[in-house]
Amino acid sequence: MKISTSMSDGRLRLYLSGELDHHAAKDGIQIIRREIDRNLPRDCVMDLRELTFMDSSGIAVLLGTHKQMREIGGRFWAVNVQKQPMKVLNASGIYRIVEIVEGEEIGI
Repeated sequence: MKISTSMSDGRLRLYLSGELDHHAAKDGIQIIRREIDRNLPRDCVMDLRELTFMDSSGIAVLLGTHKQMREIGGRFWAVNVQKQPMKVLNASGIYRIVEIVEGEEIGI
């Protein structure tokens, strides 16, 4: 999995691509944590349009990001979730905790 980022107007965007499995999750959590600590964003948007596969380890990545953003008083969304990762997220019930947005429309 690859993570790229951009920061603009207090919003950190995380772009995940490839496959998010157990091995990628461990590194991904560390990368995301560092980016949030470095930027201290008001909002964080995780764009999953290029994520082709996710197993249950991906849930920890989203929950960890959500938790860290709450700790600094920020907000978190996941956007552009593809079909296979969405099945994992739906099965987990994470949508009760983390806002999952179809497309890029985020209610601010």
